[in-house]
Amino acid sequence: MSKSDLKKYANQLTKSQLEAQLLVLYDKFSAVKVYYDFVFNPNEKKLATEARAKIANEYFPVSTRKPKLRRSTAQKIIKHYLSLGVDPFVLADIMLFSIEIAQTYAAEKPPKQAAFYTSTFVSYQQGVKFIQLNGMMYEFQDRISEITREVLAQKWPNASAFNQFFSEID
Repeated sequence: MSKSDLKKYANQLTKSQLEAQLLVLYDKFSAVKVYYDFVFNPNEKKLATEARAKIANEYFPVSTRKPKLRRSTAQKIIKHYLSLGVDPFVLADIMLFSIEIAQTYAAEKPPKQAAFYTSTFVSYQQGVKFIQLNGMMYEFQDRISEITREVLAQKWPNASAFNQFFSEID
């Protein structure tokens, strides 16, 4: 069904029929519930705190399990928050936090997998581009440069790529 077909269908319904369908959608699909819960109560501070805890748990688990180091956890959270329409400042903070926590882990126990360094660099590029697109470079410049300095200090295998990318945006 196209958007125009949906509009025609919605125009044919009465207000009470539309309300009933909306309530059915709310009850039936958790994504609709999550969306409306956010729209009517956009507690972005709470969302950011939850996101930071989930991301940190990937590197420093609260339980006794081994760290999983999954970048995908942060990516899923970011994608979900983008779909909800969370404030870009909060999103940028989460993006940079996911890189910073990975660096903290790498400082203590350098990962042997090249994929860790590659995926962290991809996150770095995506975060910086998002920050640039939303005109927030001034607010995040210090954190971005600190991430780059830390990569160089830890002698990551792809440190030159970080440095080159940073010099292009600087």
